[in-house]
Amino acid sequence: MAAELTTPAPPEAEAPAYRWRWAALFVILAAEVMDLLDAMVTNIAAPTIRAEIGGTAATIQWLGAAYTLSMAVGLITGGRLGDIFGRRRMFLIGAAGFTVGSLLCAVAQSPELLIAARVVQGLFGAVMLPQGLGMIKEMFPPKEMATAFGLFGPIMGLSSVGGPTLAGWLIEADFFGTGWRMIFLINLPLGLAAVLAGLRFLPESRSPHPLRLDVPGVLLVSVASLLLVYPLVQGRESGWPVWAFVMMAVSLAVFAAFGWFESRRSRAGGDPLVVPSLFRKRAFTGGLLTGMVFFSSMTGFTLVFNLYTQIGLGYSTLKAGLVMIPWSLGMIAGFGVAQAVQRFGRRTLQGGVVIMALGTLGVLLTIALAGETVTAWQFVPALVVTGFGMGLLMAPFFDIVLAGVEQHETGSASGTLTAVQQLGGSFGVALLGTVFFDLLTSGTDMDSAMRTVLWVVAAMLVATLVTSFLLPKQAREEAEPAGH
Repeated sequence: MAAELTTPAPPEAEAPAYRWRWAALFVILAAEVMDLLDAMVTNIAAPTIRAEIGGTAATIQWLGAAYTLSMAVGLITGGRLGDIFGRRRMFLIGAAGFTVGSLLCAVAQSPELLIAARVVQGLFGAVMLPQGLGMIKEMFPPKEMATAFGLFGPIMGLSSVGGPTLAGWLIEADFFGTGWRMIFLINLPLGLAAVLAGLRFLPESRSPHPLRLDVPGVLLVSVASLLLVYPLVQGRESGWPVWAFVMMAVSLAVFAAFGWFESRRSRAGGDPLVVPSLFRKRAFTGGLLTGMVFFSSMTGFTLVFNLYTQIGLGYSTLKAGLVMIPWSLGMIAGFGVAQAVQRFGRRTLQGGVVIMALGTLGVLLTIALAGETVTAWQFVPALVVTGFGMGLLMAPFFDIVLAGVEQHETGSASGTLTAVQQLGGSFGVALLGTVFFDLLTSGTDMDSAMRTVLWVVAAMLVATLVTSFLLPKQAREEAEPAGH
């Protein structure tokens, strides 16, 4: 009897994995594809859209910036909505809203309506995308988790290759006379399929201890971001009036007010949008600076390069999309090589920055030597090198930046970092697009304007290299306990 009383109880059986987890994963990946495609297609389609519905040079910039800016401010709180109201529910609301936003884009008859519809897309995309991470963590057992997350890389790579090409092909094919509108209409069957499959395969899940919404924080960071991006885009067309510089200065004050409010909310026991303790970590603040500069340079470059090939070199939309394939293939190769050299940590990332800078200077040299007679094939070597460096940089970036983040800070840190990625995209489109159009307006020829932009991109990559020294040398350097 005594033996029976002291016999340890058998361990609890591991909870069975969710039956439809792989089908659910592909629903989540479909949402990622919709976002990746819509983030890129307007770069290719912008000249065609402007030619049909009118607008100014700023319209071209807003087509990309409106989407990324609205997504940036929405992402910070999108994941929290899923924690509170249920991730499946918010995913379905986000997918349905994104689909409606795509329809509004397709039927827009003016630049203003199209830009407003892009804002709708970005906001609902910010509700849809963060839910996938939480659902994957709940659906998959630990031994399958790496495989599940590992599928995101190839999907991103294929989307980066196929997105510009698909956009160019759809515009040239002009199905049913829709022209550029088909790049948005194609989201309707994709979005409807995502909603129907989500209803069938996605599990309901939510956080057992959800954080409360920080509405004032969302409003402050939204106003600060808009005050920064708006004058950069519109200031050039208005002749750089005083109000443009006043708005940019005020944006810094509002960002400072946001930081003060978040600290005050945290001390009062509330749930801040961004955990203030994150900014006391050098790796995280360095990561924000590095990410902001890097994503600004790359997003702005892709917009201006697509404008240059179509407006300056006279490429068709399809040819302009095909020109970017070497970049995307180089990026995929960079991701692959990064896995083999990940033990070098920060040096892998920094090597990627140097290679990207060399590739950017290669594009500049190609234009300088060939001028208006440059062919698509002549761009291949430099674009492959640039893309390869980008893959080397991006592969370890998020892991290194999040290395020193505590467990309770992970959600806030991930959301903030992703939002900065999107905000950087908006800033880059505004900044480099403004430099490009400002030069053209002042009488500079297209080739010279493009070369100037490439020098600016190279300088931003040098700044990226400098800020990267704030990062830890290894992804796990600050995350592991001493002695491990």
